Amino acid sequence: MTFVANPAQWFAALRPKTLPASISPVLIGIGAVWQADSPPLWNRAGLALAVALALQIGCNFANDYSDGVRGADRRRTGPARLVSSGAASPAAVKAAAWIAFGLAALAGLALVWLTERWWLAAVGAAAIAAAWFYTGGKHPYGYAGLGEVGVFVFFGPVAVLGAAYTQHLTVTWRAGVASVGVGLLASAILMANNLRDIASDRAAGKMTLAVRLGGPKARSVYAWELWLALAAAAVCAIGRPRVLVVLLMAIPVARLASAVGAGLDGDDLVRVLAQTGRVELGYAILTGLALADLGVF
Repeated sequence: MTFVANPAQWFAALRPKTLPASISPVLIGIGAVWQADSPPLWNRAGLALAVALALQIGCNFANDYSDGVRGADRRRTGPARLVSSGAASPAAVKAAAWIAFGLAALAGLALVWLTERWWLAAVGAAAIAAAWFYTGGKHPYGYAGLGEVGVFVFFGPVAVLGAAYTQHLTVTWRAGVASVGVGLLASAILMANNLRDIASDRAAGKMTLAVRLGGPKARSVYAWELWLALAAAAVCAIGRPRVLVVLLMAIPVARLASAVGAGLDGDDLVRVLAQTGRVELGYAILTGLALADLGVF
């Protein structure tokens, strides 16, 4: 095993442009339960964020490893991956994935200990399994077109409600609705990635949802994911109209939906992926602040 890649290559392998998918649900979960007489428990918030980030980084390394050894990244568009480019050995990238998963497990166990809700350990184990078997194992669900489902579940409801619940052992219906919105945006990030790789994924036998739907329908799904996320925010505004501030994100959403629908491809979709991540982060910041009882809006 060798870690021959330089620090910049390892940092790129973290896929930083996708990390809003793990930061955003934690922001919304904390905002949803933040009341004037019940401020956040920042140690728990930090641990929830550490769990989410470490899980996503582990998943990204696991994806690099599994796709690399399967040969799925040989003809891909976009940034080079560690294994497929030969910058690092498969063993080193696999080790990096499990180091990240181990850090997620440690932070998660600390959160379980603080909350004394031991059943949460099972949720954490399921999240690690979902991250690994996305592209790992004999029958990866990401190769069967179910990647968006996994991303929606674990970067939407599981992450938002988990972050909210571990604060004060309670959740709100607005947290549940907002979790749907942020899950859809996380899925949109993956859809942008998979739209870019339709040709190479099909050639490698990686039947993502984008491959199964074909380019035109996948582009429509991407747009619907963005718009339905805004619809979820509008539902959260029932009884709390300040949440409508999130509709400011309709401007970048319209631009992205239009551009992708018009047929952007290749490196242009790399930029779309990054922009979708920024939309999700903006959505989370505005939603979290609007849900919190802070008098900001």
